[in-house]
Amino acid sequence: MTEATDLPREVEAMIGAVKYEESGGFPVERGYVWNTCAATENANPIFWDDAVAAEITDGPIAPPTMLSVWFRPHHWAPGRTEEHLPLRVHFDLKEALGLPEAVMTDNTITFGEPVRPSDEITSRQILRSISPEKTTKLGTGRFWVIDVEYHNQDGVLVGVESYTGFGYRRPA
Repeated sequence: MTEATDLPREVEAMIGAVKYEESGGFPVERGYVWNTCAATENANPIFWDDAVAAEITDGPIAPPTMLSVWFRPHHWAPGRTEEHLPLRVHFDLKEALGLPEAVMTDNTITFGEPVRPSDEITSRQILRSISPEKTTKLGTGRFWVIDVEYHNQDGVLVGVESYTGFGYRRPA
C-alpha cells in the first residue's frame, strides 16, 4: 500500500509508532476458554483434557483464535474515568482525518507462542500505512493498516492481528 504524502503531521507521526500499550486487565483463565469452546462446539481435547494438553502442547493452552479476547476491555472497571475502546488507533484516525464512517475490510492473525492460563497479555497498536484518498462505492476516504501485537508477561510475542480499515465520507 502506497503511503499518503498529504497527511496532517500528527497523523504522519503515528505511522510506525507504538501506541496504546496496555494490559488486558485480567489473566487468561480456563473458564473463558471452556465457555468459548462450548459455545463453538470445539471438542479438541487439548482444551479440555490436561493429560492430552501436557502431551501435545506442554500443558493447557487457550484456542489461538481467542487471541483478541485477552485485550478486549470490560465495559466497566473500578476507577476508570474514560471510555475504553479497543483498536483506538482506528478511532484516532477517523477523528484526525475527518472520516466519520469506517469499515474493516481485512483481518489477518499470525500466531506466536501459545497463550496459557494465568498469562497476562499486553497489547500495543502500530499504524503501518495509510493510503492516498480513494473513492469507492461507500464514499471517499483512505485505507489504513493497523497491527495489534500481543505479548505475554515475559514479553514473548503470542500473536499479531493486522487490520485493514477504510475510513470514508459518504457522498452528499
